[in-house]
Amino acid sequence: MTQPALLGGIEAGGTKTICLIGTGPDDIRAQIQMPTRTADETIPDIVAFFRERSAELGPVARVGLASFGPIDRDPLSATWGHVLTTPKTGWAGTDFAGAVARALDVPVTFDTDVNGAALAEGLWGAAQDVADYAYLTVGTGIGGGIVANNQLVHGAMHPELGHMAVPRDPETDPFEGHCPFHGDCLEGLASGPAIEARWGHPAYDLSADHPAWAMEAQYLSVLAANLILMLSTRRILFGGGVMARNSLFAALRAQTKERLKGYLTVSPFDGDLTDVIMPPGLGKRAGPLGALALAIKANA
Repeated sequence: MTQPALLGGIEAGGTKTICLIGTGPDDIRAQIQMPTRTADETIPDIVAFFRERSAELGPVARVGLASFGPIDRDPLSATWGHVLTTPKTGWAGTDFAGAVARALDVPVTFDTDVNGAALAEGLWGAAQDVADYAYLTVGTGIGGGIVANNQLVHGAMHPELGHMAVPRDPETDPFEGHCPFHGDCLEGLASGPAIEARWGHPAYDLSADHPAWAMEAQYLSVLAANLILMLSTRRILFGGGVMARNSLFAALRAQTKERLKGYLTVSPFDGDLTDVIMPPGLGKRAGPLGALALAIKANA
């Protein structure tokens, strides 16, 4: 019986990077977590992990690289594999996928961290029973991956759901936003750094009855309602550090339902949205397993 090939995964987030080697979620042979520093510091650490562990475990056939964005993942583009206009110091314009591919001499599948996580949720998590869904993360930033008919949605680049415009009433919310590009886009109003900038404390320090949570549900419900109305997406999985406040889900479902105004009368949108708006099934594993899922899909 042929043994499955060893594959590599790299989840490069804005704060931390996780690298792993394995064949699937139940067969992870090696894993490491490191801070995401500048590209010149982080990429050599990634390469060193794979060289050292491959010497013990055997070579990997392919690496899935799930990166913070925005990125160029168009294989026909001259800048395929590059990180684009990120505000993260030392990364804008970096040929991330190319550097890893050259150093390790392996093919690299390159996509966003949220697209990878979306794939993983469809393979092993809370979206195994649906063909149309979205995975969203609300933390250091806000990002999302969309799957339609079991295929990731890309277009010219990839969805940038966190930067959609959302309505803000300056009288009820005078905060002008935290995004360096758009100010009060969704990420600028509802990400973890935006919460801390607006209220003076990080999200995990705020009490359950703090007004921040009602406002958070209000802004995130715009995204949820728009996804439902644009794509009829059957499930929306909200992950990330901000969503660790579990009570946020009930408020988010209620506010999304209010935004829909009874317009959609078919299942699954005719109920309380419990089966539509959910936490990820893989929890914190969605990101690193997403990188592995990119390699598995490409290697199939």
